[in-house]
Amino acid sequence: MAGVLDTGIMKSVRPLYIPPLETDHADSGSLIMRDGTTAAIRPAEPTDVPMMQQFIDRLSPESRRHRFFSESPPSSDSIAALCRSSNPRSQFTLIVTRVWEDTAHIIAAGSYWAKDGQTVEVAMAVDDGFHGKGLGTLLLERLALVAIRHSFTHLWAVTHVDNLAMREVFRESGFTAHEVYEGDDMQVELSLIPTETTVSRTEVRERLATTASLRPFFQPQSVAIIGASRDPNKIGYRLLDAITANRFRGAVYPVNPKATDIIGIRTYPSVLQIPGPVDLAVISVHQDSVPSVIDECAARGIRACVIITAGFAEVGPAGAALQQQLVTKVRQYGMRMIGPNCFGILNTDPNIQLNATFTTLFPPLGRVAMSSQSGAIGIATLAGARRFHLGISSFVSVGNKADVSTNDLLQYWEEDPATDVILLYVESFGNPRRFARIARRVSRRKPIVAVKAGRSQSGRRAASSHTAALAANDVAVDALFHQAGIIRAESLDGMLALAAGLSAQPLPPGRRVGIITNAGGPAILCTDACEAGTLIVPQLSDRTKATLASFLPSVAALSNPVDLIASATPDQYAKAIETLLSAGEIDALIILYMAMTVTDTAEITHGIMAGIENGRKAGAKAKPVLIGWMAEGDMDRTFSSQTETIPAYHLPETPALVLGKAATYAEWRQRPAGMVPDFDDLNLPAVRKICADALSRRGAGWLSVEETRDVLSAIQLPVQPGGVARTADEAAGLARRVGYPVAVKLASHQIVHKTEIGGVQLNLTNEEAVRTAFGSMRTRLAETNQLDAMEGVLVQPMATGGVEVMIGVTDDPLFGPLMAFGLGGIHVEILGDVQFRITPLTDLDAYEMIRSIKGYRLLTGYRGHPSADLGAIEDVLLRISRLVEEIPEINELDLNPIFALPPGQGCRIVDARILVIPSAPQRSGYPSHTSLSCSNPSSALEL
Repeated sequence: MAGVLDTGIMKSVRPLYIPPLETDHADSGSLIMRDGTTAAIRPAEPTDVPMMQQFIDRLSPESRRHRFFSESPPSSDSIAALCRSSNPRSQFTLIVTRVWEDTAHIIAAGSYWAKDGQTVEVAMAVDDGFHGKGLGTLLLERLALVAIRHSFTHLWAVTHVDNLAMREVFRESGFTAHEVYEGDDMQVELSLIPTETTVSRTEVRERLATTASLRPFFQPQSVAIIGASRDPNKIGYRLLDAITANRFRGAVYPVNPKATDIIGIRTYPSVLQIPGPVDLAVISVHQDSVPSVIDECAARGIRACVIITAGFAEVGPAGAALQQQLVTKVRQYGMRMIGPNCFGILNTDPNIQLNATFTTLFPPLGRVAMSSQSGAIGIATLAGARRFHLGISSFVSVGNKADVSTNDLLQYWEEDPATDVILLYVESFGNPRRFARIARRVSRRKPIVAVKAGRSQSGRRAASSHTAALAANDVAVDALFHQAGIIRAESLDGMLALAAGLSAQPLPPGRRVGIITNAGGPAILCTDACEAGTLIVPQLSDRTKATLASFLPSVAALSNPVDLIASATPDQYAKAIETLLSAGEIDALIILYMAMTVTDTAEITHGIMAGIENGRKAGAKAKPVLIGWMAEGDMDRTFSSQTETIPAYHLPETPALVLGKAATYAEWRQRPAGMVPDFDDLNLPAVRKICADALSRRGAGWLSVEETRDVLSAIQLPVQPGGVARTADEAAGLARRVGYPVAVKLASHQIVHKTEIGGVQLNLTNEEAVRTAFGSMRTRLAETNQLDAMEGVLVQPMATGGVEVMIGVTDDPLFGPLMAFGLGGIHVEILGDVQFRITPLTDLDAYEMIRSIKGYRLLTGYRGHPSADLGAIEDVLLRISRLVEEIPEINELDLNPIFALPPGQGCRIVDARILVIPSAPQRSGYPSHTSLSCSNPSSALEL
């Protein structure tokens, strides 16, 4: 993968490619097909036999021939066998279902059967009416995920040579394939180990399908308002008023069984009686009526629904159950849904002009899209956008995010030519790992600015009750945003300020900022804000100063900030701006103006714009320009030319805050993407056995010292030599073998804080001291009735030299493993100098974590001390990341201290603890890269 850092440490490493998955479950959930419609997917069950029989009966003779190598239907026993999925190590069937005529029907089915320990044969068929929608490829992807999660690494199949559609499925999958032709049949063998090609093709398919599924929301030609009302105080009236008042370009159909006309528009008693096609339904009826309305929309062929109605998951278990019923209906019908409990959607495209919200507030056309989890915040943001002269391309209130989520919208806006900047107001994450993956890709092309509510404990509690979702650990949120390149705003005003700057100006090519002002106080505040945002306010070159001196009065300050003084004229502003924009020592320019009188602002505006235009003509096209405009009585001033708009802010600090975050984002975009490494030498099966045995014998808890050392050794981590002794004689023998001085530590998985009971003895220089240490620990535990907790003692040679660091992992219930790195020993608790990242780590994440702590200088040879082997620490971070991704039973892990030795000497893990709990299948679903063997079982496929 491009951008891999050369740290010199990963000698047996290759990229690990992890396919995207909409949910954590490969075998259940929903699918989005190529045409944007949806369907449900799940494992087949014995009760599905009648539905499977009907599916096979509906197949055309040709389809049955391709699937079963016979036009005759299979026997009833064969059909029953297809519906057995209880043992995925033996056989497994996935079915895709869709509902019509109030009945669920199988529209595709795929199966695999184990042929040996690494190979499965696969077969599948798709309903003839659903050919060409990409279902075969989607089924193959899901079957591959299930197979490889159960330790299979090959797929083998045979199909007819004339089955061109199935052969295209194999090619489209991107899996490495080997084909053999025998007469009219083709045998194909696929390696299921993901590659860059398989992952990229899966991402493209997902993005295109998601975009197609959302198109009816953003580009409808007709809209039905179901629940339209004649009462101006009701939301149904406001929805109809908003869509008509803002001149929606398509047909509008109000639906109300008790009205024939609302605000002069013909009204229909049911959506079923609307004469023309309907692309989008906006629903505002009582929550108990929503499911039946969805039934009618499905019967009418409507593919997109916005459910304004509240009273679902946000109000409690009963509402959550109703919401789940709603989601199931929508997906089975092949539809998409925004909401429930949402404010609506709008699109300012002049060819659409859609305001399907319950406010008539319609923002100006622009290039900024927004998703809000709160309707009220959405309204406030749309109103605030006018203050910042910020144009909007589209807006979505996602509400409870029961179906369409922020992840979906990011993928739509990624390809939307009308959108340059994406804004998010987030209260909770449904699938943060998927969000991070999508956002990381989107951020490479378009900036994402997010406000994440719920930073405080009280705020998290409010967010949870507001959105009926788990609130996220804010440390994890910061880590996620950092890794994904998301710009975090602290407030709505901050988000809008950033949007104004990012949508109108280029990203800064560096951090050097020039400041022009006509007043000292604002310049000082601006300079302080620049430095707080890690921007540089450099001294100007002699050449630049000389140019400024040629037209400014002698009392003007020619350093940076350049103070033109209060009497500055429009011409002086113009020349100063042109000079600084053209200066090679400046990457961005902030222009401050404090009005002395209201009457001089127009001329100053002309001078500012003239200076910017002249600077651009002189070649400074890539440098952003922001204005701090403090002119009471003229605060609504805009600064625009034929080619650009210059954002203007009302406080002197705001331009600096915007530039600081923009510069950080620009640097993130320029850096390489990084690589998630896969190691050849990890013995993960051994680790799984250790954890499984410990859980079987003792249940959830800390691994013993020996188990912990065995886990770390299995993944080739540098554990400090030594061992566990169960008697004083064994301890003395171990000490002789490892060499004095030694450390003797209590070995116990039950007692965590060993120093508090005298369980750590250091710098022991002889056998007598070792025996005494063993005896004193045993006596102390006997006195407190804890002798059963003693497994023995850990004897190690004393670690000398190097810098103490720590690596830790905690499993966040929502984000998964959260890794920490900082200075070790007591420093981590006293200083709190720790960096966090969410796994899986890339090589760049590991590189950056180490260099981001405040104590990094201690690792570089501070004041004569030798520097540390940074590459060795990176290697430990990446191996631990791989470990916790693959072994989800590991709930906590603490390596502290790790002695980071001088370059070339590596590092030594002196103390370690691992907590294990029963858990779900591994997060990545993919084992370490392994050699694949070939086999040739018989199977058939049909598409």
